[in-house]
Amino acid sequence: MINNIIDDFDYNTSREKLILAEYGRNVQNMVEYIVALPTKEERNRYAQVVIDMMGFLNPHLRDVPDFKHKLWDHLQIISQFKIDVDSPYASPTNEEMNFKPEALSYPQKRIKFKHYGHTVELMIKKAKEIPEPDKKQHMVNSIANFMKMAYTLWNKDHVADEQIISDLRDLSNGELDLTNVVLNKVEIKPPTIHTNTGSRTQKTGGRGGSSGGSRPSNNNNNKGRQKSYSNNGGGGRRSN
Repeated sequence: MINNIIDDFDYNTSREKLILAEYGRNVQNMVEYIVALPTKEERNRYAQVVIDMMGFLNPHLRDVPDFKHKLWDHLQIISQFKIDVDSPYASPTNEEMNFKPEALSYPQKRIKFKHYGHTVELMIKKAKEIPEPDKKQHMVNSIANFMKMAYTLWNKDHVADEQIISDLRDLSNGELDLTNVVLNKVEIKPPTIHTNTGSRTQKTGGRGGSSGGSRPSNNNNNKGRQKSYSNNGGGGRRSN
């Protein structure tokens, strides 16, 4: 008997999957009912009721431009594009809604020096095409300094200028004039570490503690009192 009662339960796992879960099971059942109606007049009348209910269940759609159009599109989607009604908007097709864009080809490029990146190679290619000697030299100088900065950021270490010149000559296949290249100095700044210990030390020093403040400590005052008492005979009262 218990097994018969369990079999009578209606679980969500045994139901048909919700197409648009934000509208719920009841709206989907009503749409299926409208699809099965025999006359178009009845379908139009019930469809308008369902559209109003869908708008009531999702009031945030009112902030969407042309939200009525969106509701009618959702009605078609819930019906799996089977509902035949007079929509005030052009009904979308299954192909339009399930359109899959073509996969983008990922650029497969071999980078000779990864720490410089592919952009440097493109810059070198552009520099080769510059006809004016002054502009070309300025471009080469800029590329060399960019390479030095990229090398420093990648390796977190200093690099000799000769290494940058050598790499640039290799990347350009020796087609660029590197005799007048001037490389700027690149400084590596160590990371700043903020600790609570430092703030406590500063606070202690400001209040005249052990780090050299201007206020005398209570221990020094107590030592002075003890010394004066010992000079007077050790007692609290002076003898006659």
